[in-house]
Amino acid sequence: MTCELLLFKMQTQCRELSGDPELQPVLAGLFLPMCLVTVQGNLLIILAISADSHLHTPMYFFLSNLSLPEIGFTSTTVPKMIVDIQSHSRVISSAGLPDSDVSLPFLEARKRDMLLSVMAYDRFVAICHPLYHSVIMSPCFCGFLVLLSFFFFSVF
Repeated sequence: MTCELLLFKMQTQCRELSGDPELQPVLAGLFLPMCLVTVQGNLLIILAISADSHLHTPMYFFLSNLSLPEIGFTSTTVPKMIVDIQSHSRVISSAGLPDSDVSLPFLEARKRDMLLSVMAYDRFVAICHPLYHSVIMSPCFCGFLVLLSFFFFSVF
């Protein structure tokens, strides 16, 4: 079960729970800190990897790029869910539907899946061809794979 499906189920259950006015501040109080901790943790991952020169390897490069879609997903979906809980909104407009409720989580999931595949390929090369790892996984090729994962799945 993917993270997006779990979040969708959680949103549905929270919308059912949000009918109770007493639970609304509790739900907002639970989800807002989780959102902030997730964004802060991913930003710290990116900062730590960029600050330490020992972590300038393909694996950590892909890990920092994996944090970017996670920041985007968390910072768009969870605040929208909190607003919906607080405003008693049970209506999803057709104009807002393609942007954040349906396409963005699936788009972020496809980017994340592609980056995880690229990370798996990096580990495969590191294990099976350790002497050629730095040649095969050159910075240019790593950048190409990241751009491919971000743009290829954004178009299709």
